[in-house]
Amino acid sequence: MIYFRKRSNIENWSMEMSDGLTEIKNAIVDGQSPVVKERVELALKQGLDPVVVLNAGMVEAMAEVGQRFESGEAFVPEMLLAARAMQAGLTILRPYLVKADFKSTGKVAIGTVKGDLHDIGKNLVGMMLEGAGFEILDLGTDVAREKVVAVVKESAPDLVALSDLLTTTMPSMKATIEALKSEGLRQRVKVMIGGAPVTEA
Repeated sequence: MIYFRKRSNIENWSMEMSDGLTEIKNAIVDGQSPVVKERVELALKQGLDPVVVLNAGMVEAMAEVGQRFESGEAFVPEMLLAARAMQAGLTILRPYLVKADFKSTGKVAIGTVKGDLHDIGKNLVGMMLEGAGFEILDLGTDVAREKVVAVVKESAPDLVALSDLLTTTMPSMKATIEALKSEGLRQRVKVMIGGAPVTEA
């Protein structure tokens, strides 16, 4: 004869929490913003730690999306949908993280350089970084080097992320980095550049 042990209320609750995180993760991967909002709200109502929701639900989801992109299984539109879904969840989660005194991974100032108005790549990177726990200072597009210098002085970001789409605006990246050097700020901040014309060289 086989005996089945009845699941305790604690085990039931634990399984529901695990299922809830899986649903959040899957909804983000699938780019389903309304489902993400609904599931995040439910997880919080059930008493799940907001930091756990962020790390085990959202960050895990964006890591999977990033892996899919690298392997050629997902493309920019899918990444944008996933990032927007994650943002929908973060909007609900953010006040709870503040209450929980959540410490960010770091602070990133991100912008598209002077002369360039394209922002899809910048926005996508910003959303991915925010999903990974970074505090984002979005400087917008057509950002002058003086503005970057001022932000580094005033807000002390850990990273400055510069984006462009046009080959003609790439010199603005160099000019911005040179401005940081001339102001004696280059050693205080890491700089990351990206965009269509940027190569490893």
